[in-house]
Amino acid sequence: MTTAALQVARTGLDAQDQRMRVIANNLANVNTTGYRHERAEFETLAYQTMTAPGATSSGDNRYAIGLSLGGGVRMTGTARDETEGSLQQTGNPLDMAIQGEGYFQVARPDGSIGYTRAGNFHRSSEGKLVTSDGMLVQPEISIPDNAQSITIGTDGTVSVTVAGQTNATQAGQLQLAHFANPGGLQALGNNLYSATQASGDPQTGVPGADGIGTIQQNALEGSNVNVVQELVDMIETQRAYEVNSKMIQSTDEMQKDATQQL
Repeated sequence: MTTAALQVARTGLDAQDQRMRVIANNLANVNTTGYRHERAEFETLAYQTMTAPGATSSGDNRYAIGLSLGGGVRMTGTARDETEGSLQQTGNPLDMAIQGEGYFQVARPDGSIGYTRAGNFHRSSEGKLVTSDGMLVQPEISIPDNAQSITIGTDGTVSVTVAGQTNATQAGQLQLAHFANPGGLQALGNNLYSATQASGDPQTGVPGADGIGTIQQNALEGSNVNVVQELVDMIETQRAYEVNSKMIQSTDEMQKDATQQL
């Protein structure tokens, strides 16, 4: 007896299990700075055509709809929601949020450049602007030891006021990168993304110019995860998983009945 129905239901179980993992990851990162909500996307597997639409049925008659049996479903990818998260005021002068398009650039340990929306930066022991993991912000920004105040303009200009001086001096210029297809960036973990052929090459520039977003000091961009929607999706996924599980059980019982009748 054919096991086609069992195989189709199995693909449904796998797909819903993967979707639940995506939802779980969204909920786990509800408080992660700059996190982008992800959505599972699916597509049908190959169909088995028993009768093609338009094929001759009898005489001059042709089938109007045909007969095709689906092979199931699979998850094809996770699409990111590029909607900006809400700004959270922190009062920390080294916290930055991007308003609009763009990513901060950081130097990864292997020498490549990573891209992030998380602007919770810190000052290293050498006075460099770094991420929480100690990766250097690019271009490098050095802050003097005797800096009494730090001001970061919307255009990314970093200015400091040092002891004994009344006028601020420029300590560096932040640049942001933007992409033709930000959805094509590859997630690496640690709030970082890397460029791919799908995203296109990074275009860097001064914040506020050429369509690049601006920088908001003393603030962080929150996650754009909607907890209520995630809970609704979780219930929907659970129900779909239960239905596919019930399909496997029912198909197995049908096969047992048929075997007993033979």
